[in-house]
Amino acid sequence: MISFENFELENGIPIYLQILLYIKRGIVSGVIKDNDELPSRRVLSALLGVNPNTVQKAYRMLEEEGFIQSRLGSKSYMVLNEEKIEATRRQLIEEEARSIVERFKGMGLTKEEVNSLIEKYWL
Repeated sequence: MISFENFELENGIPIYLQILLYIKRGIVSGVIKDNDELPSRRVLSALLGVNPNTVQKAYRMLEEEGFIQSRLGSKSYMVLNEEKIEATRRQLIEEEARSIVERFKGMGLTKEEVNSLIEKYWL
């Protein structure tokens, strides 16, 4: 069963997107694997203290993206393969990079300054 023990709600980001991101990060990190069972929508909504419709929306989006397989009245399971995991990794990296670059640009940093910072802190 996929654990949401470390899930923390963040302000300013819709909860269903936070659930999606949590699961995708778990996939990329290897914590979530093929055939792992998801908590029921009702159980997860109670655990997170959110509306069951919010969890339903996140699960529906995961189904549409092909990450989970669900049957009415049955459990939901992860459906993963190496191609899907790698595609998710690339998507998350690109989204993070785009966000970081926008923040750096907003602070007035040049590409050279950013590259210098990366070199300094890359360990």
